[in-house]
Amino acid sequence: MAIKPREQWGTRLGFLLAAIGSAIGLGNIWRFPAEAYRNGGGAFLLPYLIALITAGLPLLILEYTIGRRFRKSPPAAFRKLARKAEFLGWWQVLICFVIATYYAVILAWAVRYVGFAFTEQWGDEPDAFLFGNFLQVGDTPGEFGGFVGGVFWPLLAVWVVTLGILALGVRRGIEWANKIFIPTLVVFFLILVVRALTLEGAEVGLDAFFTPDWSALRDGNVWVAAYGQIFFSLSIGFGIMITYASYLRRRSDLTGSAMVAGLSNSSFELLAGIGVFATLGFMTASTGVPLDELVTSGIGLAFVAFPTIISSMPAGAFFGVLFFVSLVIAGLSSLISIVQVIISAVMDRTGMSRVQAVVIVGGLTALTSLLLFPRTGGLYFLDASDRFINRYGIALASLIVLIVIGWVLRKLGEQQAEADATSAIMLGRWWKFCLAVITPVVLGIMLFDSLRQELESNYEEYSTGFLLAAGWGVAAGALVVAILLSLIPWRRNMDEDLAALHLDKRSS
Repeated sequence: MAIKPREQWGTRLGFLLAAIGSAIGLGNIWRFPAEAYRNGGGAFLLPYLIALITAGLPLLILEYTIGRRFRKSPPAAFRKLARKAEFLGWWQVLICFVIATYYAVILAWAVRYVGFAFTEQWGDEPDAFLFGNFLQVGDTPGEFGGFVGGVFWPLLAVWVVTLGILALGVRRGIEWANKIFIPTLVVFFLILVVRALTLEGAEVGLDAFFTPDWSALRDGNVWVAAYGQIFFSLSIGFGIMITYASYLRRRSDLTGSAMVAGLSNSSFELLAGIGVFATLGFMTASTGVPLDELVTSGIGLAFVAFPTIISSMPAGAFFGVLFFVSLVIAGLSSLISIVQVIISAVMDRTGMSRVQAVVIVGGLTALTSLLLFPRTGGLYFLDASDRFINRYGIALASLIVLIVIGWVLRKLGEQQAEADATSAIMLGRWWKFCLAVITPVVLGIMLFDSLRQELESNYEEYSTGFLLAAGWGVAAGALVVAILLSLIPWRRNMDEDLAALHLDKRSS
């Protein structure tokens, strides 16, 4: 059987833009500003920076080393690390599958809101418009209800674009798309920020965002929030960076690339915070509504608070179009990376061609998304799935990965040598200490605190039965299916893997 060399990025810049595009997603725009405001304002930047140095960058480098060293998707890479660790890779693939199905839906909302922004179609009550007119949300969580055409058709378009880019491959598809997406996103967002800074009352919002509350640093929850923000904003923990790094050339600088990607992501988050709070300051000055009542995160900020502000500001339609186009670009670059994890794993596991994997597996992911979420009950399923797959999927999987690699297999030294062999910045003992001690401890605290909250009261007061099915069931199901997939024998033998590795070395 002829063995093709693994695809590679055309340039280091292409890889960096793809990695940055994966990291810069919807959460950067609507999660970071609210987290900073609620956790000490300007003082939050200190624990945030420490979290970046002690958890974000070390984890990013670790995933880069695993991907480049083994030249495989997460399941195959963990299998090479240790046969019994293969389930960790499949767990990450299943997590990506779940996230992709609902992440695309939020992206479809942003697509529709680009059109709504031209005429400010949400009117005087953006809240009622979003949940009533647009999403047509039903009254009972757990019931799928009928299809909502206004969500279904843009969702279909999102999947067509995403799968089309993936079908073109790493270099001609993902790399090419991100070379367009990321510069465009930065330009658009800079325009948004400049416009926001010129609004009357912008200084009110900026004062609230940057004024430090140093007493907050004595609160352990603030530090946990900082680590959580870093963790969930860098696209680490669910196989994306392992997959992307598997397409790197053998002599690529891993540590330097991680530094660039991590700092770029954090810089964009800070830029987003400035833009968001300058805009909220305008709203406070023009309406008299206290800033505390305006600060929110998630879909409430993007699809309720911002439309309200857009309707009350000069040239609001222009501002609105730029904002929602920025959301679409940020979300699309992230969605592409999430689905690529699934595609890559299936290609490595079955020997399918890229186009076959995109059509069959990508098509199945898209079909699941299209059948489950653009319904009157879809928002409830999206909310529960997102809550539990993030807290008890990504975070828990990452904790176990660190325990397995750092404490069970004791492979951190090997991975450090992999990074140091080609990187300008050498990793010291701090790197292994962070991954073996600091990050697992913080993840453990985060998970314990989350579990305590779940046991105290049902999330959003949903029924226990609904949470067991759409929340706990989804998170547990990803792990169970991952274990079952890891038990299936591989048909391709190790000789083929070694031959492919030899071709990869020659091509680099």
